[in-house]
Amino acid sequence: MEGKAKLGLLFFSLAAIFLSLSTALEHQTLVLNPLPNPPTLSWPESVSETVQPDPTTSTDPNTLSVQLHHLDALSFNKTPSQLFNLRLQRDAVRVKTLSSIAAIAASPNRTARGGRVPVTGFSSSVVSGLAQGSGEYFTRLGVGTPPKYVYMVLDTGSDVVWLQCAPCKRCYSQTDPVFDPRKSGTFSTIPCGSPLCRKLDSPACKARKTCLYQVSYGDGSFTFGDFSTETLTFRGTKVGRVALGCGHDNEGLFVGAAGLLGLGRGKLSFPTQTGVRFNKKFSYCLVDRSASSKPSSVVFGDSAVSRTARFTPLLANPKLDTFYYVELIGISVGGTRVRGITASLFKLDPAGNGGVILDSGTSVTRLTRVAYNSLRDAFRAGTSGLKRAPEFSLFDTCFDLSGKSEVKVPTVVLHFRNADVSLPATNYLIPVDSSGSFCFAFAGTMGGLSIIGNIQQQGFRVVYDLASSRVGFAPRGCA
Repeated sequence: MEGKAKLGLLFFSLAAIFLSLSTALEHQTLVLNPLPNPPTLSWPESVSETVQPDPTTSTDPNTLSVQLHHLDALSFNKTPSQLFNLRLQRDAVRVKTLSSIAAIAASPNRTARGGRVPVTGFSSSVVSGLAQGSGEYFTRLGVGTPPKYVYMVLDTGSDVVWLQCAPCKRCYSQTDPVFDPRKSGTFSTIPCGSPLCRKLDSPACKARKTCLYQVSYGDGSFTFGDFSTETLTFRGTKVGRVALGCGHDNEGLFVGAAGLLGLGRGKLSFPTQTGVRFNKKFSYCLVDRSASSKPSSVVFGDSAVSRTARFTPLLANPKLDTFYYVELIGISVGGTRVRGITASLFKLDPAGNGGVILDSGTSVTRLTRVAYNSLRDAFRAGTSGLKRAPEFSLFDTCFDLSGKSEVKVPTVVLHFRNADVSLPATNYLIPVDSSGSFCFAFAGTMGGLSIIGNIQQQGFRVVYDLASSRVGFAPRGCA
């Protein structure tokens, strides 16, 4: 009898502990919005191609601000479910591409540079979802003199700026006419021996001694042509002598856009090239399209730095200068640090393996498998009262929330070095179909590279202060 009494007391104590933990769990309310309808472009031809500056933004020539839009706006005649599935397909290619780039860079047998040719401020609006392997958001800008306006993808995971050019050996279909450099008064090819040409990973030369470039993406898409300089125009703000690829041979799954504006950390990215003018600072805020009709935006220059941002240092990968590496040291669910998730799981080693990068072109955050499993299990424990649903695509933790207008879910906080980022519920429990299924928007990866994606970034103004080698997060930054 005494043994049974002790056993009963033990069960009672465990139950009391569990009850105290469950009542202490921090929750927040998730308002259940359906998958968003396809977005519409916010650049009427009569407005977007004038050179009048936006009156709501700074007239400082060292500040640039433009709108961004999601790739879905260029994908016509698709249902919300079709668009979401296409986004997940692009995402899988994107993650494979970034992981491959990181692995090749860290490989001791990496091809030496110069070997074979590999397959202060402005603001603009950004659109998401443009190409397999090259980014999710795009903007509209003018190229050349006089400016010809085209859609360009913005991509924090690549450096080279490029667009399709006439005459085309091969060109994919784009929304606007293909840019013809022969009709621009500011277009200039780059000599083969120039410092700009040598900044390419694998420069090549034409017989007439001008510089050639080639960029390849993980899905087999590529662009090849003349490396040149040209003037770009953002809402009336002109930026001269930008080194860019003028592609005469381009192939792949680029949906509607003319090319790409590389926002990486490398020597040829747009932020690096314009560092003197814009002080190596830019920021973007990506809106939650299911909850807001406001456009996303990107700002270059000192005004890009939000006063409310919390900053974490940027880490340097000695093998790869393109990606934005940060130090993730832990994750909390429901106000409690998840056991098993430590800084060592995300460490960037001296050989360039592992680490965590911020990427605007990846949608769903990928964590190393051990870290993801611990996070998922903690979230499942905190949502035991919600009806589970079958797995969906890459998501293994889904819920049937049909018939509900809102639910309580445990809080999720990403702990970076010196910066805790508390995520809104819409940044981690997302609709995946039109029948009330919602899934936990994280996934595991078998590789060493972890990626913080744009679903988790939405609603924050993410500040890239390259001058001070730091990245900041300002909540409610899209206002």
